[in-house]
Amino acid sequence: MIAEIILNSNVKQLNRTFDYKVPENMEDKIKIGSRVMVPFANMKKLEDGFVVNLKEVSEFTVKEISAIDNEELLDENKIQFAKWMSKRYFCNLSDCLKLMLPPGTKSKAVENRVKEKNINFIYLKKDIEEIENDIQERKVKSEKQIRALRFLMENDGAIISDLEMFADVTRAVVDGILKKGYIEIVEKQVERNPFVNKNIKRTEKLKLTREQQKAFDLVSESIDEKMYEEFLLFGVTGSRKNGSVLTINRESTK
Repeated sequence: MIAEIILNSNVKQLNRTFDYKVPENMEDKIKIGSRVMVPFANMKKLEDGFVVNLKEVSEFTVKEISAIDNEELLDENKIQFAKWMSKRYFCNLSDCLKLMLPPGTKSKAVENRVKEKNINFIYLKKDIEEIENDIQERKVKSEKQIRALRFLMENDGAIISDLEMFADVTRAVVDGILKKGYIEIVEKQVERNPFVNKNIKRTEKLKLTREQQKAFDLVSESIDEKMYEEFLLFGVTGSRKNGSVLTINRESTK
């Protein structure tokens, strides 16, 4: 099996696909949209890329894919949309693909990406009625163990550190009710928030200039009247049409 791969690069000369052989142990995992690491040219480090097509043979002598990322970031629909964007706006396909990626996953360096992590959660292993009955019959005598169990009854599971803090118990107490079979520890994968340590201030709405307001009112009026027309904005190049000099012409699509 051969994979057509777009390298994660902004270089114009690399804005094309490269064929790589899919190792037999990856054939069941790889698909269009998979993120892979591949050797490229004479570079010592592996290059990052995305699979945009799969085929049976290649007309070139190809190298093998070195590694595959099991995290599903792109699918075939996003790949097709990125191809359309690349043709429509005359830009690198790799740039369009990166727009589809979640925040924190765009970096070529694996160690710099925001990764998921595994956390241990505690859940009740026995029914609440059975636990309450054991507490009433004094099968569970420790006040700290009872406090931990009651916290889990009310919260339907918790992270170990949260249980210790909010129920005011130690790890020894948790281990005690674990040995008695009242709870179980389940490892779960959670997503990290790439913005958690970033201070993002909300900006106020910008006030439109007289020319901008005039242009906005003209377009808004056309929409309200269901007059579907084209509007051409004229302004200073590079100003993103937000300067003080702005005119608008209307062209009918009829």
